[in-house]
Amino acid sequence: MHYFIIFILLIQFIIGTPFEGLTLITTMGGGQNSSDTYLIDNDENIINSWNHDTGSASVGYLSKDSILFLPSKLGQGGGNGPAGGLFKKIDWDGNIIWQWEMPTEICVPHHDITILPNENILLICEETKSRQEALNAGLEGINGPITLDMIVEIQPLPNNEAEIVWKWHFWDHLVQDRGPQYTATYGQIEDYPELLDINVNGNGNNQGIDDWNHSNKISYNPNFDQIVLSCRHMNEIYVIDHSTTTEEAAGHSGGNQGKGGDILYRWGNPQNYGRGNNADQILDAQHGINWIADGYPGAGNFLVYNNRHQTNPNRSAVLEFECIADENGSYPIEDNQPFGPASYLWIYQSSFFSNTQSGAYRLPNGNTLITVTNENDFFEVSLDGEVQWDPSFSAQCARAVKYGFNYFEDDILGDINGDNGINVLDVILLVNYILDNSFNELGDINGDAVLNVLDIVDLINIILD
Repeated sequence: MHYFIIFILLIQFIIGTPFEGLTLITTMGGGQNSSDTYLIDNDENIINSWNHDTGSASVGYLSKDSILFLPSKLGQGGGNGPAGGLFKKIDWDGNIIWQWEMPTEICVPHHDITILPNENILLICEETKSRQEALNAGLEGINGPITLDMIVEIQPLPNNEAEIVWKWHFWDHLVQDRGPQYTATYGQIEDYPELLDINVNGNGNNQGIDDWNHSNKISYNPNFDQIVLSCRHMNEIYVIDHSTTTEEAAGHSGGNQGKGGDILYRWGNPQNYGRGNNADQILDAQHGINWIADGYPGAGNFLVYNNRHQTNPNRSAVLEFECIADENGSYPIEDNQPFGPASYLWIYQSSFFSNTQSGAYRLPNGNTLITVTNENDFFEVSLDGEVQWDPSFSAQCARAVKYGFNYFEDDILGDINGDNGINVLDVILLVNYILDNSFNELGDINGDAVLNVLDIVDLINIILD
């Protein structure tokens, strides 16, 4: 048995493999009335599933204690993407242990959420300003109200309650060059990269401007206490400071970076702030922005799914680009120059294309999990572009999320000796269980209710990853 284990280890080093873990898929099917979430292993065994009596607004996420956080739909929603408003925490057995509805007089949630380390929830919301407010802010030619995005942080409380503990608004960080008589900051657009031009192109019509930003993904960086937001209609991503108070977030000073709620960094379309042209635009209708986690290949860099990377024929691509922040989370920019970098570090592109949703996540072993929503597909590729995992499991989801077995705090699959780690000691115990014809649930890696050599192979893969 000792030599068999060494042989398997050598084989795994020689050939490429998918990351050993569990993949979470929340479906977009069922309209407003229902959706499903599945947790599958690399052999496509369903480890757990949850059925929801409301449609999902975007992606479900698992906490370390195996609680499913789910943004859900309310009513019929709008035509601007996944309208939400109902937030749920669901345990492993499918019991709703908390749910809360955002009051519409505050904002209308849509698309994505992210779970903070303290298990507060950051969510994307939209608010509406009147035509007169928009005109006063220097927005020219508007014939109705404008709907634009904001971020809200909620703290779940007992008895299905929640407290709003932080807010940030695009409305507080605008610039315009149409005249000093308007209340928004007046100045030359290129002098204010920390602000968003209120006259930059959005989704306008003669009834006003509906869904100006179309923010679709929000992620959090615990090292810098910063948020990154993807805005489809601006073809840009934005980084803001989360260390501010709500009052500071509405202004231009305070927080770790001393800039209040102003934009710390932006990338993808520098013509939006007068420091580029069409030739400099890289992002087009992008989704899925996130920082690559510490300890992973590319740690600290950004990963984004660029939906319309190429036309004729239509092709999407996944891009990794450098995070230029210094050790304190400050992003340098030179006078009259756009934020760097000038291009991306890594690209994966083949024949896949999705005009909506989709995303990508870097995994601990360097693979990247890619979701192509319109093709009902997700798969895993190595850094050299080789497909490592392409399951036949078909489901339309906004983004699949993959967790390593050691992500979960309690009863880690493979942690047979209960030391909160998975190593060769667990392999030895698993071998002993097999030799004794006995059973241990944490050793049943492939979930077939039998302990055998297949579980040993899977356990070694987990250790390698």
